[in-house]
Amino acid sequence: MQTVLGIHSIVRWLILLFGLWAVIRAIIGVSSKSAYGGADTKAGLFFMIFLDIQFLVGIILLFISPITQSAFGDMGAAMGNKGLRFYTVEHEILGLAAVALVHIGRSKIKKLTDDARKHKTALIFFGIAMVLILALIPWPGREVVGRALFPSF
Repeated sequence: MQTVLGIHSIVRWLILLFGLWAVIRAIIGVSSKSAYGGADTKAGLFFMIFLDIQFLVGIILLFISPITQSAFGDMGAAMGNKGLRFYTVEHEILGLAAVALVHIGRSKIKKLTDDARKHKTALIFFGIAMVLILALIPWPGREVVGRALFPSF
């Protein structure tokens, strides 16, 4: 369980790195009206790939974590507990929404022909996904749900 949680924590940093790269590329593209090139496509692709990996690792954690197992035993009580509610409902819903936004954004970008619209679409979808991702991370110092920045194996 700790190994899977450690992988989940490490992949978080890759998501933040590639998500930031994709958003910065989109901001630069919108502001400079540059062509939507290979680096823009790769930034969005790597953002999506690591989100998909994270989603799969998260599903595994959902079924093996003692935290979620105890919550599934009594969902009514879990909804009254901030920590259990976060790890059983809020974390998953925000993560699923972020994955959906990135996939929808990449699909829309592929269909567009105008570079300016591609950058704008990337900025909207990837930007909103990044906001959701920042909200779903159990940052240290967050009441009840905060965790360490780096895993200890």
